[in-house]
Amino acid sequence: MAAVQQTFPGSELDVLFPSPTSPPTVLCPSQYPGASPKAVAALTYVLKDKYTKYHIFLNSKGFHNHITHRMLALYAMGATRRNPSVPAVEPPEVIAEENFIEHLGDENFYAAYKTFFTKVFKERRLSSTLEEYIFSKKHNFIEGQDTSAQLVMLAHFLGVLFHGFIHVGYGAEMGISGMIVEGLSMTSVHEREFLPSYLFESSGTTAVEEATTRLASLLLNTKMSIAPSQLERSPKYHAFSILAKIMQNPKFAPKEINNLMSEHGDYIWQYAEQWTIDLSQPGKIERKMEECIWTSTILYSIGGWNKDRSITADFYLQHASGHIKSLPSIYVALPDAKIAKAKVNNEFLDIVQSAITHPNDHMSKIQRAFAHFSSIYGTRLKGYFKDTGLKGTEALDGSLFLRAARLTEEYMNEGTRSFSLEAFPARD
Repeated sequence: MAAVQQTFPGSELDVLFPSPTSPPTVLCPSQYPGASPKAVAALTYVLKDKYTKYHIFLNSKGFHNHITHRMLALYAMGATRRNPSVPAVEPPEVIAEENFIEHLGDENFYAAYKTFFTKVFKERRLSSTLEEYIFSKKHNFIEGQDTSAQLVMLAHFLGVLFHGFIHVGYGAEMGISGMIVEGLSMTSVHEREFLPSYLFESSGTTAVEEATTRLASLLLNTKMSIAPSQLERSPKYHAFSILAKIMQNPKFAPKEINNLMSEHGDYIWQYAEQWTIDLSQPGKIERKMEECIWTSTILYSIGGWNKDRSITADFYLQHASGHIKSLPSIYVALPDAKIAKAKVNNEFLDIVQSAITHPNDHMSKIQRAFAHFSSIYGTRLKGYFKDTGLKGTEALDGSLFLRAARLTEEYMNEGTRSFSLEAFPARD
């Protein structure tokens, strides 16, 4: 397949890649001091260059091109840096509404999907674009088709370590529509995964219709106005409670993760369905997002804890911990949301500085996430989670995020330069 450099008018690129804006909500990471005209120019140059010349994947294995994620994270932390990229390829044909579904999952059509979503985004806002192409029934379930042939755009969006979700999240967080276009195009060429097969079985009211309706209502239709310190914790249906049930179930004794998911994926989904959200309660969604942040952080940091008082910095779990910060920006997804900035604890400044210059692509992203989580949840006291049913959580407090960041720094700097691709060892 021949390499291609897509041509866009300068004015169109300026619209797609403007200077980053302030975060739309207090639950989004704040931007550190250090922004300058030179930094903005360097950032927008790389974003435009990447958009016009390069593919979203680095190789035939589907490894993602992280240059835009890293550049935006570094910009927000007060620095910039460049990464290598690979050329985009000439698509076999143009993507339009008529053939949109025919080439899903085919990376050779990345440039074509990018052109398609560029046109879509000229006519739609982010909320209606997501509702149409990610959450709608017609882009997830086609009546009469086999499960293996379903479109499942929601699964494309969340699959492959959440990269489509992350990319769109960066665009929503910093007001850069080009990132949203790239994220939706990436989603379109991802292979589908992640959601259980019974969601796509035909019935009077399909589970996917219910799930996408519920998610769309959560992500698209409600503004976020309540800061975390204003919220009272509800003990019912806490994520820790669900995690405790899983840990107590002998079916989930440590084993190869691939076998675990293939053998017990339906059980895991049933547990996930117990994690409910009551939209009639003010602040409920904000509390649930906080639960996601705490759960992903303890899985990464406490799950990776070793007897020598170090951690194994897991490659897969750091994606969950580092990138769940995209959830608030996608949730808000509205141009007129209230803007509020969070304060960052000074104890993190040396960690942030080290992450800026670290050679690993993922360090700046996960350390920025931990710094942000600490800034909004760092004042949580011991005992806050005592009624969740998960053993040991009564000892958790807001220092978890600083500890996780420090241990990650130690792991990555003491002779190890890559996150671990090995599963955590089984424990007694």
